[in-house]
Amino acid sequence: MDRIMNKVWVYWFITDILLILDVSGWHYGLPLATALTVIQIIHFYAESKSISAFPVQVRIAYTLLLLVAFWAPMYWVLYFVILGTTAMVLFDYCFLARFMSLMPWNHNERYSVSMVFRTFFSKPISGSVQKI
Repeated sequence: MDRIMNKVWVYWFITDILLILDVSGWHYGLPLATALTVIQIIHFYAESKSISAFPVQVRIAYTLLLLVAFWAPMYWVLYFVILGTTAMVLFDYCFLARFMSLMPWNHNERYSVSMVFRTFFSKPISGSVQKI
């Protein structure tokens, strides 16, 4: 029940359903999911007042992936986006957030195999992955 009350989870759940509907043949899913993700960018930007806030960065990257999928030869990207979004919805594991946490502007630690391993293989968490 706690998840259903969590705005972040609800955003990702609705987005996931829309994308699954799109690949199932209802081709309004991708445009609606993209619009919802843009709404999330605006929402999290309004909360943080910073384009560099981590939740805003993740949603911008996610939107870019969705925009790539609009180009027919790159539509296959959508299947990986769905896989990642479903992992977020079911297990609180967000591959994209973990990947974004490795961007040079998001951490101070020196890159190492150990750091990358910890980033991708640590236990899923609820909330910001930047704590990893």
